[in-house]
Amino acid sequence: MTTVTQPQSESGHRAHLGWALALITVAQLMVVLDATIANIALPYIQEDLGFTNAGLTWVVTGYALAFGSLLLLGGRLGDLYGRRRIFMIGLIVFAIASLLGGLAQSESLLLAARALQGLGAAMASPAALALITTTFPAGPARNRAFAVYAAMSGAGAAVGLILGGWLTGSGFDLGGVFIHGWRLTFLINVPIGLIAAFMAPRVLSESERHPGSLDIPGALTGSLGLLGVVYGLSRAGNAEYGWGDARTLTSLAAGVVLLAVFVIVESRQANPLLPFRIFTNRTRAASFVAMFLMPAGMFSMFFYLSLYVQNVMGYSPLKTGFSFLPFSVGIVIAAMFASKMVSKVDPRFLAGTGTLMASLALVGFSRIPYDTSFPASDVTASYATDILPFIVLMSLGMGMTFVPLTLSAVHHVETRDSGIGSGVLNTMQQVGGALGLATLSTIAQHVWTSTGKDFSAAADKAMGAAQAAGQPAPSAEQMQRLQEIAQQQIYTHGATVGFLAGAAMILGASLIVWIFLTVKHQELATDAAEHPEAGVHI
Repeated sequence: MTTVTQPQSESGHRAHLGWALALITVAQLMVVLDATIANIALPYIQEDLGFTNAGLTWVVTGYALAFGSLLLLGGRLGDLYGRRRIFMIGLIVFAIASLLGGLAQSESLLLAARALQGLGAAMASPAALALITTTFPAGPARNRAFAVYAAMSGAGAAVGLILGGWLTGSGFDLGGVFIHGWRLTFLINVPIGLIAAFMAPRVLSESERHPGSLDIPGALTGSLGLLGVVYGLSRAGNAEYGWGDARTLTSLAAGVVLLAVFVIVESRQANPLLPFRIFTNRTRAASFVAMFLMPAGMFSMFFYLSLYVQNVMGYSPLKTGFSFLPFSVGIVIAAMFASKMVSKVDPRFLAGTGTLMASLALVGFSRIPYDTSFPASDVTASYATDILPFIVLMSLGMGMTFVPLTLSAVHHVETRDSGIGSGVLNTMQQVGGALGLATLSTIAQHVWTSTGKDFSAAADKAMGAAQAAGQPAPSAEQMQRLQEIAQQQIYTHGATVGFLAGAAMILGASLIVWIFLTVKHQELATDAAEHPEAGVHI
């Protein structure tokens, strides 16, 4: 007896794609927001587990290091063994690591859990992006899916600040045992990750597996090389170490050497971890480079602005998180707009306009008022006029940029390379963000140091003149207040210079987009299967 399978209805197909997109984006949001959700909880983690100041920074950087250095490996694992399978394993690893972090009773266990979270994220994130490419047909459906993915990726940092602020203050009593709020920033991932892994086989189809053994030499040299570079950049951006620190330079040098060895190894492998054919398409290469430069600007906004509104404007952690809520709303609106326009307008015009908007927003932040003369006056920005308009402008620019760049970055990647293509894109964002933040921190630190010296010299000169004139010296309380104001104003000066440097980086990305991103919008509506030569064609 022959069984006839009825074709799936159009509404049923759309519903299936909707559930698939919801699952992928929830998982991606969980991965992205975990980079910032613990930031606000750091003081409470330090108090509860007895972290040193140096060890505390590893709660944040440990996750970023593991995530950034293992993305290429995670992407390739999906290509070889099935993207849905690696996506599920990544989510389960992430959930288990979050449980360990939430229950951690020591510094070492929490840091190990954060590194394990990075491993899970490095497996799940490139697989999620690749699953969009293989699940959604080219055209409007895929454009909308990428818009939602890009919006969640961009809004995740702001959502993490809000959620972290709320959860940190939400401890509760469980059978006589008080669960500190900071633990909830980890434990909240456990049900989300496990439910997403459970639902994956029900709404996602498994990708075709591609024969070939895992490139172990490439995995070791590539992952360790990226680890060395990202670790070195993280130390370089830390005022305690800087670019002249021996361990910073050693880490960077070792990372560069290992990456050079990685290139040699990959050129001789039959099944390389990173097929260099990924970079031979000019559109894709331009998108990768632009995506390398863009996160620096966004990182500078979150890094400097979140400190400014807390330390200078006096915002509470939760209020700080909500001050970035317009960014989340704006990037979602802009991403959905870009997804509709990308089928009518070439990516160059959308991404080019978006990068110009983002750079203009950073220029706006650079105009935050400050006073570094002696005695410094207590000058602060107005959120409504000096900050909010540029948060909105930044979000709109990023939303208009990420969607077309993501589409063009995975455009006509051969099916067998979808996972590693997504891994390269994620790696560019992570390493580019680390490099950008380290560079901007170095610039800001130089301004803080030089301005502080100038201010101290002016203060000594003014105090000497006052004493010569027989004027009474300020009281200890007055001097302390003057020093606090001076530190706030000097910080603001350095931050504004950092914003300008970030604007210059995004302008560099804009220049690359306008010159090299020549793909037409009609081409984005086609699949690699229709143009198999596109994967290797220059």
